[in-house]
Amino acid sequence: MRQLEKITIQSALTFDALVAGEPGAPLVLLLHGFAESMHCWDAQVEALAEAGYRAVAPSQRGYSPGARPDPGEPANYHIERLMDDAMAIAAESGYGDRRFHLAGHDWGGSIAWALADRFPERIASLTVLSRPHPNAFNRALLTTDADQAQRSRHHTAFLAPDAADVLLADDARWLRERLAANGVPAAAIAQHLAVLGNKAAMEAALAWYRARGAIRSPLGPIRVPTLYIWGDADDTVGRVAAEGTVDFVAAPYCFEVLPGIGHFAADQAPERVSELMLQHLAAYPA
Repeated sequence: MRQLEKITIQSALTFDALVAGEPGAPLVLLLHGFAESMHCWDAQVEALAEAGYRAVAPSQRGYSPGARPDPGEPANYHIERLMDDAMAIAAESGYGDRRFHLAGHDWGGSIAWALADRFPERIASLTVLSRPHPNAFNRALLTTDADQAQRSRHHTAFLAPDAADVLLADDARWLRERLAANGVPAAAIAQHLAVLGNKAAMEAALAWYRARGAIRSPLGPIRVPTLYIWGDADDTVGRVAAEGTVDFVAAPYCFEVLPGIGHFAADQAPERVSELMLQHLAAYPA
């Protein structure tokens, strides 16, 4: 049974986290994206624990009230800080010198790609939902695919000073409609907005975009066994970027396309995502 825990790292930030499974079992660290919360992994946390893993899904920097430095200083939310948080959470969970499995969706996928690039010796397997390898994303966005630029136009809008007010207007109508259009159940939408649907959390979440800017930093080829899951109804990631990810993985690679599934696959198709993850983890034990 998953439970909510508090994880405090050495920088004195305290993260809310969903945790399940026996301490000491192989760790699976699950990183959420925008516009959601740790609850996107509810089903996977349960499934992983039942399969003998220790699952930890934190609400990340800015989403957890106890881990919310000033969003007016974008450097507080640079991807390097988000990467540091993930590794510190793994260490605080008792896996500071052990290999572990890593999963990420959307922004959490960006962090996961970067961690796999930097710490391949620590990551037993990588699972990414929706977010292509940054090099494939940049290639589609900048050179080959006008469709991808259209799909990603909201990233630039998120840099506007009034973006938080716009997103939260009319009871967070934009967020509710986008999540619903991607097949996220009403109960899951309520859970995500319970975390993100306030001005302080939203400003902190948008600080991730403001710290990074419009372009993702390029990475080297990934040398960690990788499962990449993409729904062909994803409204933010087109086929060119998704299919192009294979060019940037120099390790065993599995590309799974989910027909009719949108951007938030873990919410929309939880059983299938859990099934694919469990197969992948079993093939590459920590």
